[in-house]
Amino acid sequence: MLALVVLLVEGSAAYVKLGAVGFSWLMGASIALLAPLLVMSSRSWSRVGADGITICWGLGHGHTYPWHDIRWIDVRETKGQDSSSYAARMFLEGGRRRSLPGLYRSAMNPAPDFDEQFQRVVNWWELSTDQTARVRPPKQFRDRLTPTAIGLLTVPVTVVLVAVVALVIHAPH
Repeated sequence: MLALVVLLVEGSAAYVKLGAVGFSWLMGASIALLAPLLVMSSRSWSRVGADGITICWGLGHGHTYPWHDIRWIDVRETKGQDSSSYAARMFLEGGRRRSLPGLYRSAMNPAPDFDEQFQRVVNWWELSTDQTARVRPPKQFRDRLTPTAIGLLTVPVTVVLVAVVALVIHAPH
């Protein structure tokens, strides 16, 4: 809801500052940039089968990761102000990790069958791999980053950068 209010206020300010033609160009450019992302997002999927997990991020036929390359599967929880989102992910042999597109739950995507679908992936993985090959990866720095932590880091840095740029631009030459 807050995002909608912010967009409405920004749109009104852009219309007042840029006029009808400028506002139309701004909206057209925004739509041209966002439309492909929305199409790709809607075409993203994950599938499990005897050969492994296949993921597709909206382009092409997807990439299959064989079961013997998958070391761990879990759910990452990202806490927001009012709710949390959950995304299934797999950890590969070389330490890489991949989110499973289409297998997530959030306030915008309630996904009532998320737990069932995630358990289905885990069951396939457990049936297709040896128990000794399943190794939980150690936590990394990026596992500790939350939207709140990123905001607490990004906002002060942005304020300092804007202040420095403003001082440089308005400084007497």
